[in-house]
Amino acid sequence: METTRLRTIAVLAVVYIDMLGIGLAYPILPKLIEQFEHGNVSRASITFGLLSGVYSLMQFLLAPLLGALSDKFGRRPIILIALLGMGLNYVLLGLAPNLLWLAAGRVISGAMGASFSTANAYLADITPPEKRAQSFGLIGAAFGFGFITGPVLGGILGAIDLHLPFLVAAGLSFVDLVFTFFVLPESLDAEHRKEFAWSRANPLGALRELGRYGDVAGLMAVYILAMFANRVSEMTWVLFSTYRFHWGPKEIGISLAAVGVMFVVGQGFLVRLLLPRIGERRAIVMGLLVSAVLMAGYGTITQGWMIYPLIALGVFGWVIAQPAVMGIMSKAVPANEQGLLQGALASLTSLTSIVGPPIWTGLFGYFVSPAAPFILPGAAFFASSAVFLIALGLALRWLGARAALAPG
Repeated sequence: METTRLRTIAVLAVVYIDMLGIGLAYPILPKLIEQFEHGNVSRASITFGLLSGVYSLMQFLLAPLLGALSDKFGRRPIILIALLGMGLNYVLLGLAPNLLWLAAGRVISGAMGASFSTANAYLADITPPEKRAQSFGLIGAAFGFGFITGPVLGGILGAIDLHLPFLVAAGLSFVDLVFTFFVLPESLDAEHRKEFAWSRANPLGALRELGRYGDVAGLMAVYILAMFANRVSEMTWVLFSTYRFHWGPKEIGISLAAVGVMFVVGQGFLVRLLLPRIGERRAIVMGLLVSAVLMAGYGTITQGWMIYPLIALGVFGWVIAQPAVMGIMSKAVPANEQGLLQGALASLTSLTSIVGPPIWTGLFGYFVSPAAPFILPGAAFFASSAVFLIALGLALRWLGARAALAPG
């Protein structure tokens, strides 16, 4: 038990430091691009969007490959390679003399962004099936804590020099690499490994392979719809709050910090308290229903203060349902395909990062423009609520066939 706890802490430290590095760079990258574009904000915005798309595209294409490789060679070497790649990425960004270097860094970063999915597979290896959803929640909490602390530190360092946050992030990645090398043992025994095959080391092949398992096939559609719906906040939060409440950077920053706290509380603590009591199936239903109500609430509110009770309600939304969905899928897959599963989930998540931005920002932009039949700033949130309801309908259909209301 003590060994498992230490290994869990070690892999959570890997995820946190990795996310801290991403958070350090996040608020500075747009400004660095603007500097390379000689202050042209319009061109800088387009370039930032393209580089973000490249990052997501690389994750979409390569996450199943890295997951399949971790099933063949073990989790530890893949995590180490990912950390090395992230460190080199930040060195490129920190020393970049032009946009070409930035583009190369984003390609490497997207290609090597496997530590989250491989960390999930690692925890699945060392955690009993009935407790995996709670472990996946801890990964989310580490992610959320990095989301809170990283941008704050990045903003402070960026005020000194725009390149400094990237160099600090590089240092953290290399420290994380050394820490992982000496502290984190392999979690996948040789007898539980699976031969590598190119046919399943791609997004479509991975989904086809995992579709053999009924629980995975049934919940995969729920997962991708919910992840897509959840992207609306990430894509339109700044646009919506600026338009609706006339917020500036300070108010937006405080609200985003509150979202991070909600994420840590929900996935770090509430998941561990709630799931053993109500079960994974009820948690999925509750989380999707609350998320549908939550998104409709965001679209309806007219005063800035109203956003904070809704953020608090969010701890019972997709924040709870996501690790429950992942837990059920993980229990349906054997040990030698956990990497493939997590890689496929990471690939689908990246797909929502590619498809989501133009849809959600497009909806917002259209319904605040003169071309719209009426002004509706919350249109994207209302559409997101509808998508969550569709996901809820699919989940109820799947759960109904499996006596869903029995505790998980």
